[in-house]
Amino acid sequence: MRIFSIAGARVTPETDLPLQLPTQGFLWVACSRSAFEAHLDPIQAALERWCGRSLVDLHVSDLLNAQLPSHFDYSAHYDLMVFRRLATPEPAATEPPINKRQGPPALQRLHTSPVGFAVFDRILISVHPDDCAVRDAYAQRLLTTAEQRLAEPDARSTGARGVPTSPADMMLRIISHMVDGYLDLRRILSRQLDHWQTQLLNPRARFVRWEALLQARAALHQLESLCDDQRTALLNWGESLNSEQPGAEVGATRDLEMLKIRNRDVLEHIDRVAQHVRRLEHNTESAVQMHFNVQSNRTNDIMRTLTSLTAIFLPLNLIAAIFGMNFEFIPWLHQASAFWWTLASMGLIALSLVLVFWRKRYLAKTGE
Repeated sequence: MRIFSIAGARVTPETDLPLQLPTQGFLWVACSRSAFEAHLDPIQAALERWCGRSLVDLHVSDLLNAQLPSHFDYSAHYDLMVFRRLATPEPAATEPPINKRQGPPALQRLHTSPVGFAVFDRILISVHPDDCAVRDAYAQRLLTTAEQRLAEPDARSTGARGVPTSPADMMLRIISHMVDGYLDLRRILSRQLDHWQTQLLNPRARFVRWEALLQARAALHQLESLCDDQRTALLNWGESLNSEQPGAEVGATRDLEMLKIRNRDVLEHIDRVAQHVRRLEHNTESAVQMHFNVQSNRTNDIMRTLTSLTAIFLPLNLIAAIFGMNFEFIPWLHQASAFWWTLASMGLIALSLVLVFWRKRYLAKTGE
């Protein structure tokens, strides 16, 4: 469990839960899911001591649930946000090698886990998975930003790189940091699925990885559904922001407006990821349809060629069958030049049929 006291541009790490809230700023309590469960009673007692209210039991269950989808809920004293993060961890050394007939590596390693936020007026409690690197990465970024602000007090503190001004602002910054993982994943998915599309559209290659393609499509559907849940949760939280009235403090109206702007920015990033996933699904579907069209055209070319060859040799077989009859008297049978005349006639008929079929493009290959 990591605890930070944030006041203005100053970020102070705490070793234990303080007895009282700082006179200025707010408190960020970031802990893993197992640590939150182990220290639940001290955290609840600290909340009672700080603001006179603790977390509702149902919300505690939501924060401890590792299978909960992204959603938003609230009470009279705090907001609850659950946001599923996306991660593509490297396989461990003890893992078996990935079967090449399965889906793309990025989709194989794709998994999500919820991160819960309890947003009070001056307290932010975030519950992360045990293997979540987002908490430590953002905590390090926060400490670095605070050191830079203290070293350069005249620089602007607002914007994406400034120190958060409220628990809600920090929650949105952490969510934005998680959404950046979705944006980075788009390039990997595009490169891997484009390789499969190239194989699908290659008429000289035989595509046999249909099971892996189905797994990839299922993973894309799951990712699209995940983005929809995240977008719905942030939209619901944005509606609560729109109904909230700014306080009487100096800059309260500006802070509320900045929260709305940042919320819309995160929503725009999620929409970009969802649109990219839908575009990948559409391109994959189009590539599959074009693959079957190419294979159908290739089959038609083969059947047309075989039919034309059969039609060319059909009259030749008829002539050969006539002269192969077991009759005693057949014209030209006992003439020395009959064989050559018959052979020339068969060649002329075959050449004429080849020219006719060539002009009608029965023997022409469909352009690729």
